[in-house]
This record gives sequence, structure tokens and C-alpha cells, in this order.
Amino acid sequence: MNLTEKILARHSGRRKVAPGEFIEASVDLILANDVTAPLAIAEFEKAGARKVFDPDRIVLVPDHFTPCKDIRSAEMVKKLREFSRRYGVRFYEIGRAGIEHALLPEEGLILPGELIIGADSHTCTYGALGAFSTGVGSTDVAAAMISGRVWLKVPEAMKLVYTGRRQPWVGGKDLILYTIGLIGVDGARYQTMELTGPAIDSLPMDDRFTMCNMVIEAGAKNGIILPDTITLSYLTEVAPQKKVTLDWPGCEADATWKKCLEIDVSLIEPQVAAPPLPSNSRSVREFAGQRIDQVVIGSCTNGRLSDLRRAAAIFRYGSVHPEVRAIIIPATQKIYQQAMAEGLMDIFLKAGCVISPPTCGPCLGGHMGVLGKNEVAIATTNRNFIGRMGDTSSQVYLANPEVAAASALKGRIAHPEEVLP
Repeated sequence: MNLTEKILARHSGRRKVAPGEFIEASVDLILANDVTAPLAIAEFEKAGARKVFDPDRIVLVPDHFTPCKDIRSAEMVKKLREFSRRYGVRFYEIGRAGIEHALLPEEGLILPGELIIGADSHTCTYGALGAFSTGVGSTDVAAAMISGRVWLKVPEAMKLVYTGRRQPWVGGKDLILYTIGLIGVDGARYQTMELTGPAIDSLPMDDRFTMCNMVIEAGAKNGIILPDTITLSYLTEVAPQKKVTLDWPGCEADATWKKCLEIDVSLIEPQVAAPPLPSNSRSVREFAGQRIDQVVIGSCTNGRLSDLRRAAAIFRYGSVHPEVRAIIIPATQKIYQQAMAEGLMDIFLKAGCVISPPTCGPCLGGHMGVLGKNEVAIATTNRNFIGRMGDTSSQVYLANPEVAAASALKGRIAHPEEVLP
């Protein structure tokens, strides 16, 4: 079996599972947010449930429309708050929280070999820590909150082997955008994307989160990376109270793959994905001159501390173009504090950026940076569908933090090397 199959077998009480089989598995953690949790709570109550299976294994994180932008969003968060009080589940309120997919790993709530479900498609992020994690519907979350179990179909698997040495300015965002461009937005539909190879072995933890976060943009059921010393070092920092070992073996020699691809990362330049699909990815050089109105640096994809450091390294060399709005969104309160301590916020403010509290906000066209008619943005977010960030005539280009920052300075899509002295 491959790593995903091993995790699913263990959680379903089976010796072995195979692609296409339907299983019922126990869950280690359940996640929902301010958009999806109210629906799950309604189904929970409709079922007549009187208690949750384990309050410590349920996490509610209001992050999509927080700080609450209107009465409706405030009422949605209120439902989460009341449910958490009634049943004692984990609840991360504004000021003590952040964007869910950055927050949960930071809180040490995800460990290798676990099975995580969340009512959010980017729950696949946690595969970076060697967990099986996937997005499900709110009804599935309601059932799991009651029973502690979920039904799944064992996915087929795609093995991606990344070799070579990364070029300057190329990170996890570029590797995954290139990969999605290579296989298409449905190229891994309901499959596991197992990310391996020397280039992954040397990839920092934050970049691994970015890659697993976006496997859903290729249609994947989950993405996963075998835990290694980089994983262990990260978990030792965020979860020192938990005993974490590297006891999860890799794929067995006779593991079967629907497809195997080898990708030489040395050939990959910084990528930009043109609207309306993440698969429209090409070298940033091919978009030179494309005007922009707004830059967003943040989200569950690229709002971590290393992303802010990368952006700040570019903003040191100039000011935001007078016709551009640049929005910086630290993914969590802790990241915000760390960025302040390192002086990154001063760099952003001096350059002319605005700094938002942790929120999904503009990524889904929610608030804190919605686009108007015919406006163009370049963002470190994960989706650029029609109307994703605002008006249906607006456009969103996806890129890494350095490209986004360089573009903010130039007023057009630009390679980072264009702003260096």
C-alpha cells in the first residue's frame, strides 16, 4: 500500500484497503468554519443529537468573514460560539485565532498518520505533515461530530517525483502551480497526490503546506508527503508535549499508481496562473506588462511567516505603485506578532501597504479587499475563478509572495529581479 492507503486501513480497522473500496473510518479531528459550521450544526440538531463524540476532536474556526463584516456574518459566528459553549468543542475566536489551515498545524493539532476531515476544500493542507486530510460536506461533518466516523472511497494514487534544484525565487507555490498546469484542474480527480523526490525532501515546511493546500485545484482527494526530519523539527516546535516519531514507513515496493510523473524543478521559473483557472500557469516573464489594481499577500496558501519574509525582502526596495492597493494578511495572530517582532510590518507600512487582521477575507470575495468592475489583482491565494474576488468582470492572477510584491512596486506583473538594485 501507499501512505494514504496505510492510514485509511488503520482507521478502518482493516489489514489492507484498495482503490475504489468504500470504507467507514474513524476520524482524529473534525474542522468547520463560519461558512460551513452553521450548516453542520443545523444537521446535527435535525438528527436529534444530544452530545458530540469527543469535544477535543472538534474544532470550529470562524475565519472567512471575520472580523464579522455585517449582521449576517456575525450571526453565523454566533452559532459557532453558542455550539462550542453547549458542547465544549474547541473554538478559536477572533484575536485568538487565524485562518484555519495555518492555525491548526500551528496549534499542534495535526500529527502524522492521522485522519482529518474538514468542511472546507483546502483541508488537504495537512497532508504536508503526513496526515490523510480531505474536505467534506457539512452533512458529513454533522454525522462525524455525532459518531466520530466518516465514509470514504479509497482513492487511486498519483506519484509525483520532484528532482533537481530550485531556481531563485521559486518555492512551493511555483512547484504546485506548474504541476497543476501540467496535469490540469481535473488531472488528479479523486486521487491521492503523493509528493516525493529530492526536491521535496529539501523543501521547507511552509512550502510543503502550500503545495498540499493546492492539490484540490487539480481535483485531488488529498495530497500527502512522507514525514521526515523537517516534519519532526516542525512538530517538535509546535507540539513539544506530544511524542512524535518517524514511525510511518513509506510506500511498499509493490504499491500501485494510476500515474507516475517526474518533474525537474530546475526547469521551473516563478509561475503566474492567469484567470480563470489555476492551471493557466506559465513563467512570470510571459505576463510582463499586465497592469494590476490590487495585490493580496496572505491566505491559507501563502500567509505564513516565511511568506511575509519573502514579500518584505522585495518591499525593502521601493514603494507600492500609486495606482495599486497592496494588502498584507498574516494568516494567524501568532504570525502577525512574529512579523511585528522582526520588523516586517514596518517594511510593509513604509512601502505603502495596508495590513489586515488574520482573515480569509478577499480570497473568496468576502471583504477586506473585494474587487470592483474590471479590476485586476495578483494574489498569493489559491483560486482565480470568475468572480472569485469580487465582480464577475474582475480578474485574479495567482503567484508567489515575491512576484506579488514585485508587481505591487511596478504596478504590473513583474519578476522579482526587476526591482532589485
